[in-house]
Amino acid sequence: MERIFTFLRELRQHNNREWFNEHKPEFLVLKMEFEKWVQQLIDKIAEFDEELSRLEAKDCVYRIYRDTRFSPDKTPYKTHMAAYMCAPRGRSSDRAGYYVHLEPDNCLLGGGLYCPEPALLKRVRQDIYDNIEEFTGILRDKEFAKEFGELDREDMLKKVPAPFPADFPEGDLLKRKHYDIISRKPDDFFKGEEAINRITDVFRVMVPFHRFLNYTVDGEGEN
Repeated sequence: MERIFTFLRELRQHNNREWFNEHKPEFLVLKMEFEKWVQQLIDKIAEFDEELSRLEAKDCVYRIYRDTRFSPDKTPYKTHMAAYMCAPRGRSSDRAGYYVHLEPDNCLLGGGLYCPEPALLKRVRQDIYDNIEEFTGILRDKEFAKEFGELDREDMLKKVPAPFPADFPEGDLLKRKHYDIISRKPDDFFKGEEAINRITDVFRVMVPFHRFLNYTVDGEGEN
């Protein structure tokens, strides 16, 4: 893990194709080691979330190459390594899953749904409205709230969306466009023999949140 952080720091300083090509053999070794590490993480998560039992790390790990076509930032490489562990398709899944992000001085663990497509977002809001006590119970659980704080407030609507009543007591929860959570961690959190256990202890707290959201994603929450 220390070698991964060292490589990413150097990449951040030399984010160009010449440097990367020169160091590509090192990157390929680290990528392989990262995939092995992610597989260990998947296997550990599967002990409490059996849906991940057949998931493979190669389907979860993101590419290091950036898509610069529509971005003003033309640096060619990401300066982090990340994986989205979610059944059945890993990083391609539209379900709530477990996200690990390794970036020097900006590491985090995440989960939930980021930027769900409009029809799904509408269904999620409806199921939250219909089951508000269950949902707020999950969010306000002492351990959950301490670890993750509140839901993502990025791009929040200014008003409670139709068809929900404007004076709904938990209206802020319906204004979200993303139903994801994060827990920021220092780099050292991911180092050492106990790192996998520390990470999965955080992910274990997400399970009720994911079950609620995936009930809707899988279509069981439709009326």
